Amino acid sequence: MINFLHSNIQMKQIFYIAIVAGTLVQAGCTNKKNAVDPNQPNTNYKPAFTGQTRINKVKTVTPFTVERINEKLGRPWAIVPLPDGRLMVSDKSGFINIVSADGAVLKKITGLPPVDDSGQGGLLDLALDPEFATNKIIYWTFSEKYGQGNLTAVAKGELSEADGSIKNPVVIFRATPDLKSEAHYGSRLLFDKDGYLFVSAGERSILDGRKQAQWLNSGLGKVFRITKDGKPAPGNPFVNQADAKPEIYSYGHRNPQSLDINPVTGDLWEAEFGPRGGDELNLIKPGKNYGWPVITYGIEYDGRKIGDSIQQKEGMEQPVYYWDPVVSPSGMIFYTGDAIPEWKNNLFIGGLSSMQLIRLVIENNKVVGEESLLSDQKERIRDVTQLNGKLYAVSDGGILFRISKK
Repeated sequence: MINFLHSNIQMKQIFYIAIVAGTLVQAGCTNKKNAVDPNQPNTNYKPAFTGQTRINKVKTVTPFTVERINEKLGRPWAIVPLPDGRLMVSDKSGFINIVSADGAVLKKITGLPPVDDSGQGGLLDLALDPEFATNKIIYWTFSEKYGQGNLTAVAKGELSEADGSIKNPVVIFRATPDLKSEAHYGSRLLFDKDGYLFVSAGERSILDGRKQAQWLNSGLGKVFRITKDGKPAPGNPFVNQADAKPEIYSYGHRNPQSLDINPVTGDLWEAEFGPRGGDELNLIKPGKNYGWPVITYGIEYDGRKIGDSIQQKEGMEQPVYYWDPVVSPSGMIFYTGDAIPEWKNNLFIGGLSSMQLIRLVIENNKVVGEESLLSDQKERIRDVTQLNGKLYAVSDGGILFRISKK
């Protein structure tokens, strides 16, 4: 089975799905007859409320500079600042680079468990233990060969820069069941204020996984909240529910590659890939159902409707915002720096197929403005972070960008 999904292609709208005998097969198609204009909406679906999509454009007034401070980072997926002002960058091939704030690669870290880096897989997100300054423990997600297929796994270990390795690596959590797929691993990691770890997992794109996004006894299409040892976090919404995975925090997700916590409200926000149309930004609440694949603002890649072709249903959450045409959202972060005051508490999201860094202005949990940055760079922006008032972003092309006030 070949899976070409829009989180790993340049223009997701020109790829199609054929469903034959209940099996999802995806094939590339670039001829003019079947091509879709990526700048045009894919549907005429109506938003549930004013401002849910295509909000007014805004423009940054403060002068800023964009620098390419490294153009040979290989296959980066995540970028995380270290307490001393350096950066950690994961490489899908299965190692980590320690990089200076000026872009120089200082150290290569190996010794992680083997990754399945076919398709969208590999070494994916990184997170520092809240006590990293003293224990040097890091966490990472990766696509792991498991059972008869593969899955999203979470591991931890001690970062040993002296010998360029990870000591005592151990897998602490797996988003089961395993499936034979190369796509939709999700894989974003984020610690909350109580020291528990949020983990996102995709539904693996194929029909056998898609339906499981609605199943509470499946780990596909979910956001989890776990302890540092991979156990269910206390207070999780389904801890005491029979036939439900107690690690689940929310469900009904497609391919969630974006997580961050709003610094003002403390709320968890998430962004995920829709199909052809309908990329979503969600405000995540414990125990809530975010609808995939029952409700969606997108359609199949071949143009057919999905399910009953509905966008709203009682008991299912609406996205705060959705995109059609799509942007293919990857890593995201709320800017908390003071260097560019008009960006304070704005949300920045990497765009893959859209080749941009998206800036969203959010007020009272609503998107009130949107800006496209880095679009002139023609790079698929995979992840973004902040350090000392500057934004740092990595692209699938191995570029490390630094964005700072002039």
